Amino acid sequence: MSVKPFVIDVRSVPRRAGSMVEVDRTVTTPDRIGAEMIGIPADSPVRLDLRLESVTEGVLVSGTVSAGTQGQCGRCLDPMDDSVSVYLTELFAYLDSETDKTTDDEDVERIVDEEIDLEQTIIDAIATELPLTPVCRPDCPGLCQVCGVRLADAEPDHGHDIIDPRWAKLADKLVDPAPDDRE
Repeated sequence: MSVKPFVIDVRSVPRRAGSMVEVDRTVTTPDRIGAEMIGIPADSPVRLDLRLESVTEGVLVSGTVSAGTQGQCGRCLDPMDDSVSVYLTELFAYLDSETDKTTDDEDVERIVDEEIDLEQTIIDAIATELPLTPVCRPDCPGLCQVCGVRLADAEPDHGHDIIDPRWAKLADKLVDPAPDDRE
């Protein structure tokens, strides 16, 4: 049986509206969470600082989830480390509550066997918070489009004289002849 780190037992939350329990723990994510270029690596610590509040229809979960991220810069492809912190607010409906009966399965989370599974909620929140194209620093110049050298490491006058292949023959005719070729 695999361990599900984002599953929280809600038996400690009384079923009286207004009751609250705080959860402050660090769990280890079994899988990578994030985008293609940046994310929370597998086997990384994820801090959960949550409030579980009993409401008429279920348990309202609110609070922050934070973790370190790893990835690569979208401009220069250098490895980079960062962090992400997201604020969650999610209702987990009691089975047979009005919310459970009147809402489609994909529109609200449910309490199953006195447990809530925050995994998909966390994945969705992290995905919207991470940049699609992360950068190691805001002014990262990236890579040279011609030779691939990191422009941050290149000489200040780094450049390439590129002639359009359609004009290459004409360029040969415009070159000054060597002094001994003149008549």
